[in-house]
Amino acid sequence: MIDLPRSARLAAWGTAVLRGEAPVGTAVRAVQRDDEPHTAAGDAPAADLAELLEGWRAAGHRGLRVVLPVPGDVSGLPGPASFNVEALDVGEAVLTDDEDGAGRRWGAWPDVTEFGSALEPGAMVAWRAELVQRPAAPPSTTLADAERQLSRALEDALGALHRLDVARWREDAATRIAQVRDGALPRDAVPPTTPPRAQRVLATAARLRGIVALAAEDDGAAVTGFEAAGRSEALRGVEAVARHAVVAAVNAGLEPVRPG
Repeated sequence: MIDLPRSARLAAWGTAVLRGEAPVGTAVRAVQRDDEPHTAAGDAPAADLAELLEGWRAAGHRGLRVVLPVPGDVSGLPGPASFNVEALDVGEAVLTDDEDGAGRRWGAWPDVTEFGSALEPGAMVAWRAELVQRPAAPPSTTLADAERQLSRALEDALGALHRLDVARWREDAATRIAQVRDGALPRDAVPPTTPPRAQRVLATAARLRGIVALAAEDDGAAVTGFEAAGRSEALRGVEAVARHAVVAAVNAGLEPVRPG
């Protein structure tokens, strides 16, 4: 099944909660999925995810942004802060889009402890909230940019799988490729108030991330080191397109409307 990172789900559903468009309980269930109940830790006076969202809403926050940083690409993170180190370490986080009545901004990242097996996986998640001093950096990719880039990137990712011929040398690969290629996001991945265009971009980006993850698992039946390095470089570019598209689509409702 394809899906969005936890922070992307929290940003989308959290914004709906902060704007009064979704109940807190519905949002928490959509973010948690099959995890153990999400707790809260850090600077915020909250014991769980519901209290964290309720506290931000009571303080007057009106939206959450998602950031998905990786080494060499930290777009969206605020200015120098210890929060950036944590967000980069886990590869995802959320930031309040505005200050509260006391002039505070917040960031939070998921501290995930996995348990169980491949057949019965489980996860305990604590959202570690921290005060940040500066707003998130401007977006590097707009929703329109993301939509244009995704089609070509999807072709590139499927081509990488085809060249690997994974269906021939790994028994489960053909089924998994079909599931990712033809899959759809869970119905509760984002709130129903999410604009259709953003939903389309998110669905394509999530599929693309799934294909990249599958292609990156192995080097194929017969591939030289040079070929493997070239394919890895191509997949990194494709993954970046998908990652930026997720951020652009989730945060689209928070961006100022551009003239024209």
